Amino acid sequence: MTKADVYAKHNMARISPKKMGIVMDVVRKMPLTQAKVTLSFDKSKAARMLLKVLKSAQSNATNNNNFKAENLYISELFVNGAKMYKLGRPGSKGRFSPILKRNSHITVGLKNIEVKKENVKKEVIE
Repeated sequence: MTKADVYAKHNMARISPKKMGIVMDVVRKMPLTQAKVTLSFDKSKAARMLLKVLKSAQSNATNNNNFKAENLYISELFVNGAKMYKLGRPGSKGRFSPILKRNSHITVGLKNIEVKKENVKKEVIE
C-alpha cells in the first residue's frame, strides 16, 4: 500500500469498529469528491462521522500542503478498536452480565494524484 500524503484521525469515536467498517468498505479507494457525495446520502451515524474526518483531511491537504481537492483520493482508510466502556447489569442467580460499549479510532489518508502536464510549446506572438 502506498503511503498517504495527508492524514486525519478521530480517536475514541463512540461507534463500534464493526459498524464503521461496513461504511468504510463503500468509499475505500474512491476519489475524494465522489466519496463525499456518497457519504452525504448515507443516513447512518458511521457515515456522518466518516464524512467529518474526510472533510478534516481535505482541509489539512488544502491548507497545509496546497493540494487541490479535485486531485485527491482516499489511499488509506482504516478503523481500529479503542478502549471499551465496561458496564454491567445484574443477571440471573446473582450473576453479573457485562455490557461492553465499543469505541473506534478512525484514520483517513489522502494522496494527491499527480496530473501530468504535456510539453506544450508556447508560440510567441510578435
